[in-house]
Amino acid sequence: MIRRLRLLALSSHPGPTATVTVLAAVLAVALGFGPGRVAAVALAVLLGQLSIGLSNDWIDAERDRSVARADKPVARGEVTVGQVRAAALVTVAACGVASAALGPAFLLAHGVLVGAGWAYNAGLKRTAVSVLPFVVAFGILPTVVALGAADPVPAAAWAMATGTVLGVSIHFTNVLPDLDDDARTGVRGLPHRLGRVPSGLVAFGALALGAVVVAVGPVLADPAHAVTPLAVAGLILTLGIAAWGAVRVVTRPPGRLLFQLIMAASLLLVAQLALNATRLT
Repeated sequence: MIRRLRLLALSSHPGPTATVTVLAAVLAVALGFGPGRVAAVALAVLLGQLSIGLSNDWIDAERDRSVARADKPVARGEVTVGQVRAAALVTVAACGVASAALGPAFLLAHGVLVGAGWAYNAGLKRTAVSVLPFVVAFGILPTVVALGAADPVPAAAWAMATGTVLGVSIHFTNVLPDLDDDARTGVRGLPHRLGRVPSGLVAFGALALGAVVVAVGPVLADPAHAVTPLAVAGLILTLGIAAWGAVRVVTRPPGRLLFQLIMAASLLLVAQLALNATRLT
């Protein structure tokens, strides 16, 4: 039983699942939520992300077997497609219950986020608009968290813009290592159509744009607040990551390091969002 649970956890894309959950929890803390409400938001987001990851491995099981994905338990035959499917359905149902407990506004917004992830897995990943679910999901994430407050209000436009460009960056870097495998199985999303180098440059260009938005967005929204030294430091560091990533895209084969760079940068951007908590809504 414990081994099966461990394998199902590995089928949930634990890295991205944990990252998005941490992002949501950090934003909830920054918005001044009490411990109980932070935990409730984190639980709802965790369940939603688990369902998205599990549904990916369920829907892509045959494809992953055909290209011998060694990182997928279902492709290795260690768990069955039925077990992964059942886990995906249970977690998405539990996500609905946990989200409803935070109110109808949170339930609706989080439903859009989770629905975007499922829509990507169900077929949008194979189309020219494959980036759209990431734009929607990460763009709405700050509002999802803000709507978890006792007095829910949507997030500021600049915060949602930051999430939107971060979603673009994450999508493009996430698929770069799989371009060849995807081509053999008929997946033709937007990054596949653009090619490896253009897609990598789009990814890190979007990251750089996100760094600029999170640094100057709060000031444009409220000119009474100046850009802080911490915001400048965060901007410089994130731009440095973007520049390094762009160089690697041009000079080296794609790898998981690029995605890990984007994940690290996303945590940095959320830390900057948290520092602007009073201007997030």
